[in-house]
Amino acid sequence: MIQWGMLKKPSPHQTELEMVTLESLVPADHLLRKIDAVIDFSFIHDRVSGLYCPDNGRPALDPVLMFKALFLGYLFGIRSERQLVREIEVNVAYRWFLRMKLTEAVFDASTLSQNRRRRYTDTSVAQDIFDGIVEQAIKHGLVDGTVLYTDSTHLKANANKNKWDKKVVAKSRSAYWDDLDLAIEEDRETHGKKPLKAKERHPVEKETKISRTDRDAGYMVRDGKPKGFFYLDHRTVDGRLGIITDTHATPANVHDSIPYLDRLDRQRRRFGLDVHAVGLDAGYATAGIAKGLEDRDILGVTGYRRPNLRKGFMPKRKYIYEKERDAYRCPNGQILSYATTDRNGYRHYRSDPAKCKTCPLLASCTANAKHQKTVTRHVWQDARDKADAYRLTDWGKRLYKRRKETVERSFADAKQLHGHRYARFRGLTAVKVQCLLAATAQNIKKIALALAPKPQHSPA
Repeated sequence: MIQWGMLKKPSPHQTELEMVTLESLVPADHLLRKIDAVIDFSFIHDRVSGLYCPDNGRPALDPVLMFKALFLGYLFGIRSERQLVREIEVNVAYRWFLRMKLTEAVFDASTLSQNRRRRYTDTSVAQDIFDGIVEQAIKHGLVDGTVLYTDSTHLKANANKNKWDKKVVAKSRSAYWDDLDLAIEEDRETHGKKPLKAKERHPVEKETKISRTDRDAGYMVRDGKPKGFFYLDHRTVDGRLGIITDTHATPANVHDSIPYLDRLDRQRRRFGLDVHAVGLDAGYATAGIAKGLEDRDILGVTGYRRPNLRKGFMPKRKYIYEKERDAYRCPNGQILSYATTDRNGYRHYRSDPAKCKTCPLLASCTANAKHQKTVTRHVWQDARDKADAYRLTDWGKRLYKRRKETVERSFADAKQLHGHRYARFRGLTAVKVQCLLAATAQNIKKIALALAPKPQHSPA
């Protein structure tokens, strides 16, 4: 029998004294080293200094250290602040990143929560920090700004979906309502119609479920999506490297198109982006969005959504719009003439009931008791038709295909790697801050990886 060596019992090394430095314990290729080398966090101190008392009270936790600690939680998917503090206690890379000694006591988790509740009570600080990191990406040449991609994803609210009350609430106001009212007035005047009676436009009221746990969360009912209380993260990314240029949280029952134009204008104004084109999901394929992009001289490529059709009836595309005579022609050749423009911005084109009554296509055309067919057309439909045409061009197909590699990839990383499936806190303000800090962490990671020196491979 061959004996390979003597077996010894391992001796306890935990109590041995060793001479080490934090610098030597952190691997050279660690993500936090790459971040520390290229990201300047010092601007955070100047931004929040006004929130602290200069000459009274106990010494506060360094705000730069605090936000860097929060970014650790988002970078490595640590959702709990208590767990984050425990990880900082034992992880030498985290201590190195925060400039904390091995023997230095870590702050308490309540320090984070109390700062959030008492000092950082709105989104302004988180928004400014997000903007500051985007500006650093722009200075490094990582943001092109000519093509932007926007979409939304849902975050499950920290609320019991079975505890709710029914309440009638007003839906969100569209940003382009004032422009639409002017367009309706001009359209009616062009057609020789009297102006509509002056009436303040109010959002449509609808009965919906309100959570008893988190009253800001919205009850979501969407095809292919889970039902319950959620928030939406409306995110825009740059087409070059996928740097996030905007994030905006809303309750889940707010339509994607509602905040879009305002958020687009904010990015152009805040960062000076010269946007030439945008790629959008089918949820943004509205006449209002198409007109808004046209007015801003931006080409919009939106997805296609199959219209809902009544079984047994012909689709609207069978009725051809003739622009020269401003009328529709039905499949049987009859002209549907302009009748009026309603308060929602739709022109009504109606047929002659006497002709429809004997039409062989009547049964598949309309169920109207007076045998009259009505086709509607939005006052901004021309802009919508142009946007639909862009999608069918070669460049439009290539641009829209990039959505999967940009904004959809950004959301996938956020959920898979950064704990973005759930709202960590309750209330819209807290969720907005979460979305801003999560997006900032993703940008920090992207900037660091993009600027990190490439490994040198020796020739074989």
